[in-house]
Amino acid sequence: MFESQPICSQNAVKANSIHPDNLKLLLPVFAYYMLGVVYTEGGMVQGENIRLGYRRHMDVFRGVPFADIPGRFEKPQRHPGWDGVMKTTEFKKRCIQINLLMTDTRGSEDCLYLNIWVPHGRSVSRDLPVMVWIYGGGFLAGGSMGANILDNYLYSGQEIADRGNVIVVTLGYRVGTMGFLSTGDSSMPGNYGLWDQHAAIAWVNRNIRSFGGDPDNITLFGESAGGASVSFQTLTPHNKGLIKRAISQSGVALCPWAINKNPRRFAEEVALKVNCPTDETMAACLKLTDPARLTLAGTLSLVSSPDNPIVGNLLLSPVIDGDFLPDDPRNLFHNAADIDYIAGINDMDGHLFTGVDVPSINSPLVDTPVEDVKRLLGSYTKEKGQAGLDNAFSTYTMTWGSRPSREIIKRTVVDIGTDFIFLIPTQAALYLHASNANPAVWPA
Repeated sequence: MFESQPICSQNAVKANSIHPDNLKLLLPVFAYYMLGVVYTEGGMVQGENIRLGYRRHMDVFRGVPFADIPGRFEKPQRHPGWDGVMKTTEFKKRCIQINLLMTDTRGSEDCLYLNIWVPHGRSVSRDLPVMVWIYGGGFLAGGSMGANILDNYLYSGQEIADRGNVIVVTLGYRVGTMGFLSTGDSSMPGNYGLWDQHAAIAWVNRNIRSFGGDPDNITLFGESAGGASVSFQTLTPHNKGLIKRAISQSGVALCPWAINKNPRRFAEEVALKVNCPTDETMAACLKLTDPARLTLAGTLSLVSSPDNPIVGNLLLSPVIDGDFLPDDPRNLFHNAADIDYIAGINDMDGHLFTGVDVPSINSPLVDTPVEDVKRLLGSYTKEKGQAGLDNAFSTYTMTWGSRPSREIIKRTVVDIGTDFIFLIPTQAALYLHASNANPAVWPA
């Protein structure tokens, strides 16, 4: 465990100007508290202690390994451990992924690390609630530290930890080809990024008490693909008893981009790009291929139109593998019966997608043809046929009047995308969660 370690402030008065007995009385005024060396299952770690204000300090651990360097297209394994004290004061590289322009790669295969922020007040913290953040990025990109601008990291847990008096953990997981490519069978089942997340959650459950956290009070939260990941982590049977609460922001397991129902087709496309066969030896060849080539072979196609929305091109996503996800997510909500769940969206979440499908909505001086609205709706409702399209179009144009303005038409396109891609799946997830929830765990 840890020990309370009061450290005298540099601003304290000189000891030889105060009687030793009085100095003992004054010491708590000048003291702060830190975890020092923390014992984990892999070995000892030591982070950085920072002063936030009067009697407010925080221990920050950056780059704590929660699993070994992962085997390519394999589940993560426990870290073998280390000797001595590991200094955990620097963020590790994010998992290998495409860059913003999709022209090159960044990151490393050695990326299964997490970061921990532990706030302290008048004493070393004990039994604090724990919040575990899962980043988004379309399952293609992202990192546990987020973007860095002048050493101001996007996903720093400092403010939430300080204001909320909670421990914040951010974790790394494999993305893109290395995290989600699947042949659709046992040779390369996929979901490696989800397994990484699970390994981190299990590590937190086993080790967070040494950092002053309560392993029985862990809340997952995440945004976009991270929000969908949170949803998946509540639905898998592998996390039973590890999670108390969960928060999905702009993404759930039922979103149309969250599951790839035909992973084999895309795996074959990747294989052809890296000169691998598409027969029974495909998986073996892919496992031996350079990771940078594999990552670039899985880049997202930005070619889209109202008839071919970009949401249908997000093919590096989780799959129903019979293990992590033993069934369609709709049939797994019983696994989340004991978990408190919050989910929500923003009123323009669909803009990022529809702005690519219907570029005219981003041009204030250019009209968006009504025909484009129909074409986009037709793509989203194609399983419902002409009757579904007619019903949807009449619903979304009900308030248009005879001469809808340019702005109303553009906003309607965004609303359609937001509803289809985020809102309706989120509402469905909440209904399913509520109908499967265990009333015995509801708060009074």
